[in-house]
Amino acid sequence: MNKKLRILFLCTGNSCRSQMAEGLTRYLMGDSIDAYSAGTEPQELNLHAVKVMKEIGMDISTQHPKHIQEFQGTLFDVVITVCDNAHEACPFFPTKNKVIHKGFIDPSVVAEELAKKGASEKEQLDWYRKVRDEIKAFVETFPGSFKE
Repeated sequence: MNKKLRILFLCTGNSCRSQMAEGLTRYLMGDSIDAYSAGTEPQELNLHAVKVMKEIGMDISTQHPKHIQEFQGTLFDVVITVCDNAHEACPFFPTKNKVIHKGFIDPSVVAEELAKKGASEKEQLDWYRKVRDEIKAFVETFPGSFKE
């Protein structure tokens, strides 16, 4: 029996993109992958991310932001940074894990800018949906995309 791959999604806030990636991976690849997420500067779980995930039948409301230090000493096969800041601040893992960077736009930043311009909640949520769908498409390439 093959052991499950262990993947860590790393972002700055661990509030949105990495949480969506963890949830999507658990839902779509749970038979073959154990997914986790963490942040270099964790913030509260983004409620818009929770909302757009529920739209596709996935509940991430019970997930919670975690600091990368909570995983100190944990062995991962793959660490995936999903934002540029986390990629630059990615800690050294003293194991033979593979580190992959796949940056996604921060929908909360875009939504905030749109809100300042008077955009509707739907227009703001559309950015969360766009990023959710991009992350889903990326997750669907697992585990083949981990090959060298």
